[in-house]
Amino acid sequence: MSKLIDQIEKEQLREQIAFNVGCNVKVFYKIKEGEKERVQIFEGVVIAKKGGAKNATATFTVRKVSSGFGIERVFPLHSPKIDKLEVVRHGKVRRAKLYYLRDRFGKAARIKEKRFAR
Repeated sequence: MSKLIDQIEKEQLREQIAFNVGCNVKVFYKIKEGEKERVQIFEGVVIAKKGGAKNATATFTVRKVSSGFGIERVFPLHSPKIDKLEVVRHGKVRRAKLYYLRDRFGKAARIKEKRFAR
């Protein structure tokens, strides 16, 4: 029974997307409203990742500030409801979890951009 569950989970895993904690991402999430289905974009900073990349229950938390209020949303990494995931900027951070951003706003909540060697 366990082998069957593992096999089904492996089929649903999506290819690895190169993003880490601190990156600004756009999550294109499918929302069903009655009969219609539409794609809603949630753009913000990834403040946490849980589970490994090969784990079917892996999740990531995205935080954005909308009209003065911080909004956080947890997305399952391998969910079929995620249409696509775009990395806007790669952030340079030294923490695995950026929960300290909850207490900051404005310029204090900014994250430096990672510079890549060319």
